[in-house]
Amino acid sequence: MAVYSAAAAVLAGVESRQGSLKGLVYASNFQNVKQLYALVCETQRYSAVLDAVIANAGLLRAEKKLRPHLAKVLVYDLLLGRGFRGRGGRWKPLLERHQARLKAELARLKVRQGVSRNEDLLEVGSKPGSASQVPRFVRVNTLKTCAEDAIDYFKRQGFSYQGRASGLDDIRALKGKCFLLDPLLPELLVFPAQTDLHDHPLYQAGHLILQDKASCLPAMLLAPPPGSHVIDACAAPGNKTSHLAALLKNQGKIFAFDQDAKRLASMATLLARAGVSCCELAEQDFLTVSPSDQRYCQVQYILLDPSCSGSGMPSRQLEEPKAGMPSPERLRALAAFQQRALSHALTFPALRRLVYSTCSVCQEENEDVVHAALQQSLGAFRLAAVLPSWPHRGLGAFPGAEHCLRASPETTLTGGFFIAVLERVEVPSSVSQAEAADSELTPSPAPKGKKRRRKAAATPGT
Repeated sequence: MAVYSAAAAVLAGVESRQGSLKGLVYASNFQNVKQLYALVCETQRYSAVLDAVIANAGLLRAEKKLRPHLAKVLVYDLLLGRGFRGRGGRWKPLLERHQARLKAELARLKVRQGVSRNEDLLEVGSKPGSASQVPRFVRVNTLKTCAEDAIDYFKRQGFSYQGRASGLDDIRALKGKCFLLDPLLPELLVFPAQTDLHDHPLYQAGHLILQDKASCLPAMLLAPPPGSHVIDACAAPGNKTSHLAALLKNQGKIFAFDQDAKRLASMATLLARAGVSCCELAEQDFLTVSPSDQRYCQVQYILLDPSCSGSGMPSRQLEEPKAGMPSPERLRALAAFQQRALSHALTFPALRRLVYSTCSVCQEENEDVVHAALQQSLGAFRLAAVLPSWPHRGLGAFPGAEHCLRASPETTLTGGFFIAVLERVEVPSSVSQAEAADSELTPSPAPKGKKRRRKAAATPGT
């Protein structure tokens, strides 16, 4: 029905800051302005709830032609509004095919939040509670130990290993001294939200890295094989750099840049503790690094995680729950820098694969930046289709944006994050490790914690 398409267009316009909600409603030329305004307002009010339900139900994965904003309007009306009474048109049978799953996900969300009414979800969503429930993710540093040995160490300390998680529900159920292996990343352990491991001997010795799951995805998806030359363009504080070094097995070279001398000094300490020996640190603005410099002629992989608003960071949500979104002026300035950095990175002559990531939830810093850089590359690069079963995809800002990944406390139990993987169109015929990351990763059997212990994990002081 026309009202759904009109409402989706208004929502998209509001999110991309094309105008005010009222202004866009009146500019839509839709005949029943009052009806359209009410539908958009209510859909926007329940936006976080609808995002979670749609992602957890896998609606956009199942219905490839259904755009995110239209899906949100339709699901609102189906679950929270009039229920398609007298309207729905060609979308009605499509949504009704998924009705049972959508209703089940809404019910599950209410159970998790401890509420009984739909309206109560708004009160929960206005508080930082969801951010406080993000679990403690711990990446095992494979330069010093392995997952099996780390698991054995925790078991000897009285923790209960629950095996590999089968999904988000297993992770949500974690309590006390129980922990799991992440279902996607084979070196990522998952503990209950309030677990504090800063004083743990394995962390102090650099065998463990306290790193959110979403923050682990960029290096994993870049997937440089050992021996590669890699640029980490905006590297501090260094967690992603240490992850890249682990993937490289310290074989090859990482050129890590950052402008902040204090952050670089802290990063050098972190990398030394993690056993990283293949990294060359430089106090330099990445925008001033020349792609024609012979030192970088073999760089085929770039990780670009530039300065951003930090609007997706759980710690920011908890510490500044009323901070809201950054101002339009700050967003424009950040996006301009991010676009310059991404376009600059794409000019390195040997580049084959690049991962762009932010801890922002703002379209201006994410999909808009990627779209502009792709247009500027004149067809030399394209978005790689990665992790097809990841539940939270990019906003439908341009064709192909669904290949981007998003993350949030509600949909993925992580901090808010954005990731895009760009690959050169003229890919060599040989199959690389990075190409393997384009398809869903097949997890190896979950460690049982009974294998030979490496000395490094048993003696964390070394």
